[in-house]
This record gives sequence, structure tokens and C-alpha cells, in this order.
Amino acid sequence: MNTTKILKPTDSELEILQVLWEKGDATVREVHEKLSETKDCGYTTTLKLMQIMFEKRLVLRDDSNRTHIYQANVSKEKTQQQLLDKMVNALFSGSHSQLVMQALGSRTPSREELDEIQHLLDSYKK
Repeated sequence: MNTTKILKPTDSELEILQVLWEKGDATVREVHEKLSETKDCGYTTTLKLMQIMFEKRLVLRDDSNRTHIYQANVSKEKTQQQLLDKMVNALFSGSHSQLVMQALGSRTPSREELDEIQHLLDSYKK
């Protein structure tokens, strides 16, 4: 999973990547069936999106068999970081504290989430 330039997947591409990150690798049919659990989408739309994603190098494709097998070519963590950085810069003028305040203000976090956040803050203070 080595890509040097910043890739900007669309929302639909992100949904497909989520399936591939979860499964590891999958056929178009498997991805389509997973997506169909939560949204109305056509098989040919899923196929076309995955072909475009292959051209963009977001996914790899093993076409040694009749049924092509796809896997993500970008890591979940790197993609999350790139999209988060873009959002922080675009919506919060680069302020991480404004992002955190907005995120915590939108709903009450669980005790476990607060403990996890506190642990992270403590590690940054050291």
C-alpha cells in the first residue's frame, strides 16, 4: 500500500474502501452486496466505480482469474489523516482545538471515550 501523492477519494469511493479495509480483498459482487445492505446502488455502478478506483490507484486488482479480486491500495489510517487534515484546514482554519470542541459539543461522549481522550492528552503533555 504505497502511494506518494495525496489521493482524494469521493464519498462513494470511501464507502467501497471501507468494505475493502474490512474484508481485505473482495470481488465486485462482494463489495456490491455489502453496499446494498445500507444503500440502493446498482451492480454496474459499483463495477464502474471500482474500475475508476483502479485507474486512480486507490485499489489494486488481481485479474489472473476470471473473477477480479480487488484490495485497497491506500491505508485506512493514511486516508483518515489526509481527509482530517483537509477538513481541519478548510473548516477550522487549522485549529485542532476548534475541531475537538465542535466534536465534543455535538454529542456527549461515553466515559470510555473520555478516558481514551484523556490518556491521549496526557501522552502529549509528557
